[in-house]
Amino acid sequence: MSAKNEVHDDINSHKEDQKYVHEEELYQPEVDTSGIDEKKLMRKVDWNVIPWLALLYLLNSLDRGNIGNAKLYSLEHDLRMSDKQYLLALTLFFFPYSLFEPASNVALRRLKPSTWLSSMLVLWGIVMTMHGVVNNYAGLVALRLLLGLCEAGLYPGIAFYITSWYKSSEMGTKFALFFSSATIAGAFSGLLAAAIANMDGVGNKPAWAWIFILEGLFTVVIGLLSYVVIQDFPHNAKFLSETERVFIIRRLQSDNKLSAGGGESYRFAHVKKSLKDWKTWFAMAIYMGFDGPLYAFSLFTPSIINQLGFTATKANLLSVPVYAWGCLVTVAIGFWADRLGKRCLVNIGLFGTGLVGYIILICSRTPALSYFAVFLAISSIFPTVPNSVTWVASNVEGSYKRAVTLGVAIGFGNLNGAVTSNIYRAKDQPWYRLGHAIVLGYIIIGIISSLLFAYFLRRENIKRDRGERDEVIEASRLRRWIRVTIGADSGTLSSETITSFMQYIASKRQ
Repeated sequence: MSAKNEVHDDINSHKEDQKYVHEEELYQPEVDTSGIDEKKLMRKVDWNVIPWLALLYLLNSLDRGNIGNAKLYSLEHDLRMSDKQYLLALTLFFFPYSLFEPASNVALRRLKPSTWLSSMLVLWGIVMTMHGVVNNYAGLVALRLLLGLCEAGLYPGIAFYITSWYKSSEMGTKFALFFSSATIAGAFSGLLAAAIANMDGVGNKPAWAWIFILEGLFTVVIGLLSYVVIQDFPHNAKFLSETERVFIIRRLQSDNKLSAGGGESYRFAHVKKSLKDWKTWFAMAIYMGFDGPLYAFSLFTPSIINQLGFTATKANLLSVPVYAWGCLVTVAIGFWADRLGKRCLVNIGLFGTGLVGYIILICSRTPALSYFAVFLAISSIFPTVPNSVTWVASNVEGSYKRAVTLGVAIGFGNLNGAVTSNIYRAKDQPWYRLGHAIVLGYIIIGIISSLLFAYFLRRENIKRDRGERDEVIEASRLRRWIRVTIGADSGTLSSETITSFMQYIASKRQ
């Protein structure tokens, strides 16, 4: 949606309110930031924040999905498991992975990102390495559960973290740059698996074991480095000077991110407020629409290509150009969507592309045509993620509330991986019509929920334009006035108390 169609919770997005923020609540007004070159400073932020986050998510995607590559090298045979058991192992990963994401985001907000994110990497790297020494199905299941627990929270944590650094009009490109690493992981995993397969028999271990061991050890190393490399929030980032910190926080507050600056304290009310917000529930539906297809695609692309008549190694290699194309499209769409501003239209266009791709996959009986449809599928699924995350995050104010909303929505979306990890059954090969049809259903859910989300955002803005939300807007202003004028912590006053006070004042004026 365009800027005027995006709603910021409890914050009036009109210029009058933005002027009020600048004039009445300037963050650290004694600091002179007139000498700051904004473009130069934001490039500095980009280089210190985005590349390392992209690397972390690359490893997250690589370690979560490499079991799909390992499967092609006799994993099922060596662990004496059936196709149903393999699918169950994939499914169980998603329960801890999804359920712990909201709590993880709150922990990230309360702790330092450098500590929380780095610890996750080290722990799941160890668990991934242990995949390479497992010798039975029960051990694999236990490790998949542990992996889901340890990886939980990285993606929603990074998504929330990015919203703490950038304005809404910039986030689509930043999300796309960081999320494109998932497509790089898809391409790289195929190349890496094909290369590691040459170690088959080394140390009396099969090729699939070495895939897990080497990728897991690399994750541990990166996790240890992350304790030093990852920056924290703008108000305490070590790579910024005090003047630069103040400039960035003022910049965020001018974008209606009034919780920037680290002054907000955690209260369980933030969780309740998020769960009562209709935007959270529509976000869950939108995330369901793309996360179900995302995991189906990530876990089964090598198998789908393999069943089109290609060998295991060739199937892994043929997945490389698919993911390379996905990387280019994801970044390009993120850049374009930021400039267009109409995120609903972008979502509909992307979901529509996926609709065409999966219809072709259902109907096609030609390997070349099916391979082309895979390109359409990735052109739809991956770019939708950063666009939707930006759309939702731009419409939720309050750092803790935004953390909870993203955690809940992404967690629910990821839970659908438990469904789509079971839809590509061995008995349906080589064309997997049932699996493709289920993914098609998810895409339709994404289209409908995106349209409804846009409709209710537009309706909310109409109400604001008519003055039907003035009490909420004035309550927001009152909270800022209390903090600036008398130094009180307005976070200790409930929204209901402040709104009642404003109603009382209004009645006295009449």
